[in-house]
Amino acid sequence: MKKIGLIAGNRRFPFLSAEAARMKGYSVVAVAIKGDTSPVLRRHVDRIYWLKLAEFRKMLDVFKAEGINKVVMAGQISPHRLFGKEMRSPDLKKLFSRIEDWRANTIFRSIADELQEAGLELLDSTIFLDDYLPAKGVLTRKKPDAGQKEDIDFGFALAKKVALLDIGLSVGVKNKAIVAVEALEGTDNLIRRAGKIARRGVIIVKVSRPNQDNRFDIPVIGLGTIQTLISSRAACMAIEAKKTLFIDMQQSLALADRKGIGIVSV
Repeated sequence: MKKIGLIAGNRRFPFLSAEAARMKGYSVVAVAIKGDTSPVLRRHVDRIYWLKLAEFRKMLDVFKAEGINKVVMAGQISPHRLFGKEMRSPDLKKLFSRIEDWRANTIFRSIADELQEAGLELLDSTIFLDDYLPAKGVLTRKKPDAGQKEDIDFGFALAKKVALLDIGLSVGVKNKAIVAVEALEGTDNLIRRAGKIARRGVIIVKVSRPNQDNRFDIPVIGLGTIQTLISSRAACMAIEAKKTLFIDMQQSLALADRKGIGIVSV
């Protein structure tokens, strides 16, 4: 049986990747990150190794020992860990010694380069997940009205510029005012912040980078995103068609329909 490696972060993305790879006939060997990856992942893979974030070299050794030369990276590492003592470990200091800044794309490209130097090919993180990338269209029963469409168009163009700078991938918009811009805190916290400022009716727009490398850090939303939209009294969310991974899509859309929130793929 063909083997594939999985570098697993948090939330549901690693589960989907593992399940989809196994359905395609792969044996999945996961490296899970202590403090981020869910222990439930062990039920979805053929073998799992638990490593600390600082143990980058051990991860390479694991894949080499398993005879793996192709890997997929799925799931986040909590952003606050960038400022923890783990980043001062010898492995990570060496890994990031040549990077110019600490933006997400810079960090992940450095990791990809190190994997390649070790003889590991980092694959497109959506390679098995095309069904989770919605095409263009209104995904919920509720459609955006004329004013919301204008906000979506306005927000999309600006979000693309923010994404090009690798600041973040999401913005909050209301009445053609930029209410909030995502940075390191992630989409859910961006939604909460935008909701507090706008009070109700904010539009959230999430895009991919214009130069998006699908091997890592692609846009992802899921049930937790919808729940955060509800608690923040948002009106609508727009995502970029065929560029955004939508986890638990049917369950999420059913919840959005019950709560009267529009979800659009543009």
